[in-house]
Amino acid sequence: MTTSSSVPRADDADTDRLKALLEEAVTDLDSQAWSDLWTELYHNGSLDVAHPLLFHTLADLAEADKAGPAASALHLAGALLVQADQRHETRNLRHQYAPEVARLLGAANRWRQVTADRNDYCHLVEAILNLEGDIHWAEGLVWGVVSEEYELECPDPDGCASLWVIIGERGYFCAAEDYALSDDIETFPLHPADPRALEGLGRRLYDLALADGHEEVARALTYAFGEATCPECERRFSVAGQVAACST
Repeated sequence: MTTSSSVPRADDADTDRLKALLEEAVTDLDSQAWSDLWTELYHNGSLDVAHPLLFHTLADLAEADKAGPAASALHLAGALLVQADQRHETRNLRHQYAPEVARLLGAANRWRQVTADRNDYCHLVEAILNLEGDIHWAEGLVWGVVSEEYELECPDPDGCASLWVIIGERGYFCAAEDYALSDDIETFPLHPADPRALEGLGRRLYDLALADGHEEVARALTYAFGEATCPECERRFSVAGQVAACST
């Protein structure tokens, strides 16, 4: 005698959950669905990032004509790919969904060229770097440009101090104390990179920002790819290099 059960299998339940979240996210940018997608795909991994529905839907959203949902889809897709790269030490997820990743990257570059808001532009650049997958510290790099500060550790082998590297309206300096807690702290000026001497990633991002009409972002990048001095040991170091080191 055989029996059947109306209880859905775990994989069916997961598919239904992912499908429901994506459908809600497509129709409502401000819905709880986006937060739940981040939680269940990125933070606790209760949903499968390799589900065939996921990257196809995110690519469709990125290619549609609504900037908000497109940006959210690009941000999530890029973050999931980088996390998979790091967690499994392979690029299998990228290879599995190479056509969708190519669509996402094409959409990100199109949105980049027409996005006027400074911070939205920076997050699109972050998504592009994550979708390309050549570096794993795009989030750290862009976070500092958006927030106008980096919280880093002195690269001295003994780690002599926690450092705040400030880039923006409050100035361009490095401090060994939280500048927000005191007006009487010692600061050392930053040393921006000469744009003509920039190479590699710094050169590329600087040129993109200028070409896209984001001169303020381009200027901030000269500081991000420039040098700072630790007020404690007076060691001079690469800001971007330390961002990369602290992001590993």
